Amino acid sequence: MSSPQPPSPPHIPAPPDAPAKSSRMGLAARLRAYFLAGVLVTAPFALTAYLAWAVVDFVDSRVMPLFPDRYNPNAYLPVGIPGIGLIVAFVLLTAIGALTAGLAGRLLIGFSETLLARMPVVRGVYGAIKQIVSTIVSQQSNSFREVVLVQWPRQGMWTIAFVTGTPTAEIRALSPGSEMVGVYVPTTPNPTSGYLMWVDRREIVPMAISVEDGIKLVVSCGIVTPEGASAPARNGLREVAGMRR
Repeated sequence: MSSPQPPSPPHIPAPPDAPAKSSRMGLAARLRAYFLAGVLVTAPFALTAYLAWAVVDFVDSRVMPLFPDRYNPNAYLPVGIPGIGLIVAFVLLTAIGALTAGLAGRLLIGFSETLLARMPVVRGVYGAIKQIVSTIVSQQSNSFREVVLVQWPRQGMWTIAFVTGTPTAEIRALSPGSEMVGVYVPTTPNPTSGYLMWVDRREIVPMAISVEDGIKLVVSCGIVTPEGASAPARNGLREVAGMRR
């Protein structure tokens, strides 16, 4: 004799507002996706335009007040035209560069540097600034041209760094048997501040990315990851880490 089957649970109909609620959630998700897409498209253009406008406005505010009103084009126009100061600065710097290329310009620069060299405090500041600007602007310079990985602030932790140059004779004398190089470890997201270290070249790992991509990696806190070829297998991460143990 078969046992009686348990009664099936009663069918509970879905509430009448369930389809409407699902439709509202789908509409909210689509609106959120559209909003994020708009931010992703608009934000780069807006930030670029803002930075460009800030640079133009800064140069205009510094250059245009140097000219009398009768030589200022904005004084004759009903609306000020942005960028005139930037154009004037570009033309002026180009003219100065052309003048210094001649004999008279070189003599004037030599006389000015001789005069500055006799000032105790000014000569140190001028010499440092001139050397930094010459190193950055010079196309033949290899400083700040290589992106590397170094173990910092402790062994086993790797960070992005930039090779800045060769050490002084004193540093080479204090580190016999080592090929020391200067590396600059920037902070995130502001790469203009950081730390200068002298490291043995055997303890750094070169990266096959450009300096611009390395700076993007630092500024974006690692969000923007450049796609580069693998670095030469001269000294990999494991080899360098094992050498320091």
